[in-house]
Amino acid sequence: MFKLFKNLSKKDLLYVVICVVLIVFQVWIELKLPDYMSTITRLVQTEGSTMSEIIKQGAYMLACAGGSLLSAIIVGYFAANVAASFSKTVRGKIFSQVENFSTSEIKKFQTSSLITRTTNDVTQVEMLIGMGLQMMAKAPIMAVWAIMKILNKGVEWSILTACCVVVLLVTVGILMIIVLPRFEKVQKTIDKINGVTSENLSGIRVIRAFNAEKFQKTRFEEVNNTLTNMQLFNQRCFAIMMPMMNIVMHGLTLGIYIIGATLIESAGMVDKITLFSNMVVFSSYGMQVIMSFLMLAMIFMMWPRAQISAKRINEVLDEELSIKDGDFDGETKETGTVEFKNVSFKYPDADEYLLKNISFKAKKGETIAFIGSTGSGKSSLINLIPRFYDATDGEVLVDGVNVKDYTQKALHNKIGYISQKAVIFTGTIAENVAYGDNGKKKPTKEEIKKAIKVAQGTDFVEKMDKQYDAHIARGGTNVSGGQKQRLSIARAIAKNPEIYIFDDSFSALDYKTDATLRKELKKHTKDATSMIVAQRIGTIINADKIMVLDKGECVGMGTHKELLKNCEVYKEIALSQLSEEELNNA
Repeated sequence: MFKLFKNLSKKDLLYVVICVVLIVFQVWIELKLPDYMSTITRLVQTEGSTMSEIIKQGAYMLACAGGSLLSAIIVGYFAANVAASFSKTVRGKIFSQVENFSTSEIKKFQTSSLITRTTNDVTQVEMLIGMGLQMMAKAPIMAVWAIMKILNKGVEWSILTACCVVVLLVTVGILMIIVLPRFEKVQKTIDKINGVTSENLSGIRVIRAFNAEKFQKTRFEEVNNTLTNMQLFNQRCFAIMMPMMNIVMHGLTLGIYIIGATLIESAGMVDKITLFSNMVVFSSYGMQVIMSFLMLAMIFMMWPRAQISAKRINEVLDEELSIKDGDFDGETKETGTVEFKNVSFKYPDADEYLLKNISFKAKKGETIAFIGSTGSGKSSLINLIPRFYDATDGEVLVDGVNVKDYTQKALHNKIGYISQKAVIFTGTIAENVAYGDNGKKKPTKEEIKKAIKVAQGTDFVEKMDKQYDAHIARGGTNVSGGQKQRLSIARAIAKNPEIYIFDDSFSALDYKTDATLRKELKKHTKDATSMIVAQRIGTIINADKIMVLDKGECVGMGTHKELLKNCEVYKEIALSQLSEEELNNA
């Protein structure tokens, strides 16, 4: 928990100091109230006292109450500022940390959990800071000060107050022991609710197509009921606090007056006035002591959940990045080259290698394609180039420099990446195509139009309302799969990179569009290196080199015609898609 407080800025720390000073002032004037009440009590019972003296003491009491109110308002304002600023800073740090996560770290935490940690967990700590600055600082100061005030007012009353405090502390301690272990389960269950909800929304079409609404509803209700039951148990436990507080507070008041009545009855006339005055003062101070411990109890009720949330936040912030930035961002002697030197790769949690001893070199202007059966490692291979993962053994070189030596920004500026699943962001078509930072100036409107034209998207874009400024919904739900793929390809083209990576990026296109797009793309990318992962033979048939992968190993490399002659795996794939006559005429 305290580790997170390092995220408070100097301005926030100044606000904290101001809050503490104001709280000390607030406690001081609140503890003056019983003194004025004691004075009024004596004046009322003393002959010769004037009304003006009583009114004067009453005015002091009003001034103290007003000062306490004003101080509380200012403390509340500054505490809210500190909590909101802390929340903003921590959320920003979590977001930045997650941005630097590799795919393996994302999988470790899961998307739903990262969302919960960035929102709900940060809110729990924020609430503790906002309330804590007002209560946590005030409670111990008031408790100590009030106890010092009542020490010489009566042993019997002091013992009674101590017994009430012990009862409160024991009650709070028992509740914490029961409830604390369940708070971590609550946060994990919120992760699950986020996961089920996200999955339900993203797969809504499939769910409806298979009439699986009832199944999804059952899944959600199971997780939701689990969370509800845990929360109900926690709240029922905490519900014991309020009646216990009332019993202790009213019991203390009643006890003070019973003890006071007994002492006054057995005292002389002069002592009776002093005892009555002390009883009134002690009653006020005793309530202040109990209220102080009640405030601490409220903080203790919030602390466990905030502690669990802080632990979960620190897990993200302290996660060691598997992909670390290099320091090279300068000019290279080569341009547009990609080389694999004896590269082997296995996923972090895997025992066996997915890729084994892969070596090849793609030169500027060349097109190299990768083909193989599902699970042969095609996508994993090209994901090593932009460092979504790092090679386990061997070296991956871009422009003659190991990718591990580059700053990620410099490396990614050289690459135009089109993912297997087309990713479209909320905004306009033009914003999606001109997306990101490529280390150069943003593409102009004409360059955006040209990129869309090369990607064979002009026809459908110009039919949309507002054309290039047409709105794209979240996830591209208002365009088809093929249209999303073409916009993704246009985004890479507009970047004008040295190296294009197409990870099965033509799968949603019909054969005619695919052929036309590749023809235009070949013209546009003649000075760049293209790396294509594909399932269709037709997509890669004209590539300068084709690498055939089988169970993570390279079992053939060459042109289409060469592989037909000397690679059985390639020939099997080709014949499963095209006839022998079509292959020979290709």
